[in-house]
Amino acid sequence: MANPTLMRCLLAVALLSSVAHAQLSTTFYNASCHSVEDIVWAEMKLAVNKERRTGASLLRLFFHDCFVQGCDASILLDDGGEKSAGPNADSVRGFDVIDTIKASVEKKCPGVVSCADILALAARDGTFLLGGPFWDVPLGRRDSTTANGSLANANLPAAGSSLKALIASFAKQGLSASDMTVLSAAHTIGLARCTTFRDRIYNDSNIDAAFASQQQQMCPQSGDDNSLVPMDVKTPMKFDSVYFQNLMDRRGLLHSDQELFSGGSQDALVRQYSSNPALFRDDFARAMIKVGNINPLTGVQRRTHGVLKHSICSVPIFQKGKPA
Repeated sequence: MANPTLMRCLLAVALLSSVAHAQLSTTFYNASCHSVEDIVWAEMKLAVNKERRTGASLLRLFFHDCFVQGCDASILLDDGGEKSAGPNADSVRGFDVIDTIKASVEKKCPGVVSCADILALAARDGTFLLGGPFWDVPLGRRDSTTANGSLANANLPAAGSSLKALIASFAKQGLSASDMTVLSAAHTIGLARCTTFRDRIYNDSNIDAAFASQQQQMCPQSGDDNSLVPMDVKTPMKFDSVYFQNLMDRRGLLHSDQELFSGGSQDALVRQYSSNPALFRDDFARAMIKVGNINPLTGVQRRTHGVLKHSICSVPIFQKGKPA
């Protein structure tokens, strides 16, 4: 018996054979799967209510996907080394949530919605459920069937990055220094492992002494590498502009966080966001739309070579959706 998933994919390829390069559109699934956003929202509500950290995890998963060969769900692939790359190993999470959402979407609209689009919607909904802004997500991405571990190591900013390195890393993706600063505030939610901030709390000089001492209780100089600490100790798991006040107080958890307020080019913007939460929310939403537009696969484009092991969300979908 023919594989039904493969048959749906082949059918969708035929339907899209006359389309060269579809454009992302907020109405992409209006005709083919109009309920997709409702399905993603319902599943994300369940997931975040069960564990609030999930909202932060899916936002980070989306970011780490888009910075490596574009927003194409390549980070979900089991082969190719992207999951196990240095910035991702023992760090990125939420794959089970994406699989659950994908399964629900498949029941309603089999073979239509890509995992790349599901990840983009889940990142938006997780942010909103934790108090962040809402934005309309342009859709129409296709899934890659190849991942790239070496590119993940090269493109994803490290926790110890300098301001210059951060600006260069984001510029490589077509994002400005201002985009970099506002997007870094995603660290207002979520947790960080001891290994990512140990050097800062023991060796950095641009850090509040009481804050450093507090974190040292959770992160000794050796051992407990995976001990978790909120990146925003004042309002953990609440999306707000307190992140920027923390930087002004020299209480950024990661070295890369504090680099945004260290006498450099982003100090004024940090002050502005700290005193104007509405501006921060608006700019964050706009920057997230820009992230979602990083080199997406659209139409009949493919990034594929070899055969990859996969979870449910690694099966490439040749989308039947089209702008309505």
